[in-house]
Amino acid sequence: MNKKFYISTAIAYTSGKPHIGNTYEIVLADSVARYKRMQGYDVYFQTGTDEHGEKIQQKAEAAGISPQQFVDKVAAQIKEIWDIMNTTYDRFVRTTDKSHEEKIQKIFNKLYKQGDIYKGAYEGMYCTPCESFFTESQLVDGKCPDCGREVHKAKEEAYFFKLSKYADRLEQYIEQHPEFIQPPARKNEMINNFIKPGLSDLCVTRTSFNWGIPVTFDPKHVVYVWIDALSNYITNIGYDPDGNHSEEYKKYWPCDLHLIGKDIVRFHTIYWPILLMALGEPLPKQVFGHPWLIMSDGKMSKSKGNVIYADDLVKLFGVDAIRYFVLHEIPFANDGVISYDLIIERINSELANILGNLVNRTITMSRKYFDGTVSHGTPADIDSQLISLALETPKLVEAHMNTMHIADAIDDIFALLRRANKYIDETEPWILGRPDGDHQRLKEVLYNLIETIRFCAVLLSPFMPDTSKAIHEQLNLKDGTLESLNQFGAIENGHKLGENKILFARIDAEKMMKKIEQQNSAKSDKPIKPQEQQIKADDFGKVSLRAAKVLSCERLEKSDKLLVLKVDNGFETKQILSGIAQYYKPEELVGKTIALVDNLMPAKLRGETSQGMLLAADTPDGVKVLFLDDSIPAGSKIR
Repeated sequence: MNKKFYISTAIAYTSGKPHIGNTYEIVLADSVARYKRMQGYDVYFQTGTDEHGEKIQQKAEAAGISPQQFVDKVAAQIKEIWDIMNTTYDRFVRTTDKSHEEKIQKIFNKLYKQGDIYKGAYEGMYCTPCESFFTESQLVDGKCPDCGREVHKAKEEAYFFKLSKYADRLEQYIEQHPEFIQPPARKNEMINNFIKPGLSDLCVTRTSFNWGIPVTFDPKHVVYVWIDALSNYITNIGYDPDGNHSEEYKKYWPCDLHLIGKDIVRFHTIYWPILLMALGEPLPKQVFGHPWLIMSDGKMSKSKGNVIYADDLVKLFGVDAIRYFVLHEIPFANDGVISYDLIIERINSELANILGNLVNRTITMSRKYFDGTVSHGTPADIDSQLISLALETPKLVEAHMNTMHIADAIDDIFALLRRANKYIDETEPWILGRPDGDHQRLKEVLYNLIETIRFCAVLLSPFMPDTSKAIHEQLNLKDGTLESLNQFGAIENGHKLGENKILFARIDAEKMMKKIEQQNSAKSDKPIKPQEQQIKADDFGKVSLRAAKVLSCERLEKSDKLLVLKVDNGFETKQILSGIAQYYKPEELVGKTIALVDNLMPAKLRGETSQGMLLAADTPDGVKVLFLDDSIPAGSKIR
């Protein structure tokens, strides 16, 4: 029986359509799954959607539909994009599947009965988008430490999971299994920032909303995301809390690789392993927290208006070009940058020039000089350099794939493609093909090039499957195996090539950018108006808004976000702190007239006192301060 390999992605949250940064993860996982299959592994590849929670309930209410209708629509959208990207997952799971929900209830009951879950109450600062409670000390500039959004005070009855009970055991496990958390920097972060300072018990139910899996013995509580979503990795392959596991579960668990974004490493390397320890199940062999694909101005977000979607990119550039780009542009441990200009540049310089041009001109020359028949001829010493690199490249790719250095594995293949292009320049086949040229030598040169292209076609298949298939068709060969790369010279004498076709045409950058602008301007998607609490006129009257003149402004030391402003409110000078440092230089604010919330209680931020708040708007281009006409005197009442 073949050795098994279970790979999973994090399940996508069904709050909205995934952008290309979210989509990177499924493509990355697919490249690993495809490569492992080539190595002979029995691969099980799981992905899916996380569909419960307060945020989804709120979005459904704002859209005027039920939460189930909302998640059905978004889950279908996510699955469609995964399919567009030609990913070969074995199972697409949904946390609203009845079988999953029933097992979550059984898991919860099991943990409760054995004393790992207990009833209590939670009070703290709550972030709705992250569905997380935080203490005051955990907040950053008074906001959520994970997403940077506003938080609000909340208190509710809840059940808690005893993380603290297993903290020492988890720390020991991580230290004894250095491969468990990758890259290594993520391991150090988890131990030093979370485990060593001490783990607080985890809130695992909610009562303030009902879109979730009810606790069977206390149905006003719904099971919180940590148990619900994380357990998908075992519930969907037949885990049974009573011990009657399916053959599939016995075969594939523990998972060989959880592939997740770096922002959720804590949940997968602390909460999830401890949950498994409490259930008495083995831990996954490795959790890899991959970097992000970001825009030049930072992480993609709808509020910034800088979101790019995979299906739009595919319409413009094709599936394999986008697969190549996202896999190649993100290094092992650092974020990668995406832009339309960069995509066009990579397609033109690497896919069209290095890869496409090599395949096209090699097959064209073979058809021109030998009617597309491939045969050995007269070898020369210079051939050995190309042949040696071709034989070495599969080993280099394997080493990099085994350590999740995916971009480096692709670089290995393109190094061989570049060497083949250089080989053409060195051997000058157009001279050998002259009537008085050395035609036997030309046969060998073209044979070596065709064979090198075959090597690259096989190695490219996990990353660019359609391109690999197209090259094999032009070579008139069946899709190759890794075993076929143990020998340079597998193509038989007299082999007849297929028709050559352009793999990647060069893109006119100026025309493409105009097309992109037209495509973006034609979109009519409008955000759903958020549901906001209605207030009375008396409530608004409690807020004192006044015109204020900015007297001075400077950056707060040791803060990338905060500016310290001294303002004249017409009666006195006040100090206010505002998190707009990434949008404004201090000198841009001095002398301006702003709208000031003048009667806020003073608050401490990073050791400094803030005595008010300026008014600003969130726009697709970032935060914009609401400036008033300079003719309005400081202290003027705004109403």
